[in-house]
Amino acid sequence: MKIMVINGPNLNMVGVREKGVYGTKTFSEICDYIKEEYEKRGHSVTLLQSNSEGEIIDFLQKAYFENFDGVVINPGAYTHYSYAIHDAIKGNVGIPTVEVHLSNVHAREEFRHISRTAPACIGQICGFGEYGYVMGLMALENYKGE
Repeated sequence: MKIMVINGPNLNMVGVREKGVYGTKTFSEICDYIKEEYEKRGHSVTLLQSNSEGEIIDFLQKAYFENFDGVVINPGAYTHYSYAIHDAIKGNVGIPTVEVHLSNVHAREEFRHISRTAPACIGQICGFGEYGYVMGLMALENYKGE
């Protein structure tokens, strides 16, 4: 499978900011882990990160136009208010998308309990650190469609 992994705002600062929430592994280390795990399972992976909502939407549209088989997305804080990213995920008709979060968003501040993007996805995984990205891949591997 050809998989796109999209990371949203501030995820490039993982390992530097809020280590008690996000851990001490750097973003680069997490990306290396994702790449290794996906390729070990025989999949090609494109890893992307942006602090810009518009660029994330561009990535999602690229997934459609370049015939990706699935998307794993951590929209970061955009999770909680971006109807535009929600619509971009929905616009990728036929490309299953899994929302992933490093932390358990439901155990954090109340505003993080609501996801505007998850309803456009086939599911949401949170609280398992970088392993959540592997769980997202496993969900895509096992997804049977609607």
